[in-house]
Amino acid sequence: MPSLTRRSGLLTATVAAGLVASVALAGCTPAPTPSKTPAASAHATKTPTTSATPLPAVTPTAPPTPVGITCDQVLTLDQLYAYNPNFGADPGYTPQDGSLEKKIAGWEGVACAWKNQTSGDVVQIAIAKPPSDALESLKNAAITAAKPVPTYGVPPQVEGYFKAGDAGQVQIFRGPYWIVAESVAFFEPGDAAPLMGSVLGNLPAS
Repeated sequence: MPSLTRRSGLLTATVAAGLVASVALAGCTPAPTPSKTPAASAHATKTPTTSATPLPAVTPTAPPTPVGITCDQVLTLDQLYAYNPNFGADPGYTPQDGSLEKKIAGWEGVACAWKNQTSGDVVQIAIAKPPSDALESLKNAAITAAKPVPTYGVPPQVEGYFKAGDAGQVQIFRGPYWIVAESVAFFEPGDAAPLMGSVLGNLPAS
């Protein structure tokens, strides 16, 4: 009987040792490394790459007239806040080559942009007084490329057009002024209407 007791004790000790070894080995197994998902860049700028409307094939002989207003006069801070309080000035903005905004800047106009700090959407607004002998060609190009929008103003004093796309594009003609506005936030003409009303109200009398 004493011999049986010793064997039983040895067996129990062996099982216990085996369990301890198993736990120790399990503790040495490396935990699976969680997959890393790259974080999306916050506030990515959503600016159209190029203007969808080609410039008319015309070489004006008359000079452009300096528009004489600044971006702070195109839209005031109060008007911008009323439109969307998330928008602020986009200091790194420059008009893209081949765009209508670039042409406006080259004609001594003003080209401005405001960025939504939440979504990254950018609103571009550019204003010029083009050469007088180019104005009619610009209007004809707008009529061909876009649809008339009478809600921007009463024709013929104000001629407004809207073209949908990756970025909605507005063109407005009033007197000697040519206004272009583009944004991925402009899905339909009404999306730009509040801003266009403010811009037209801020223009000096021609």
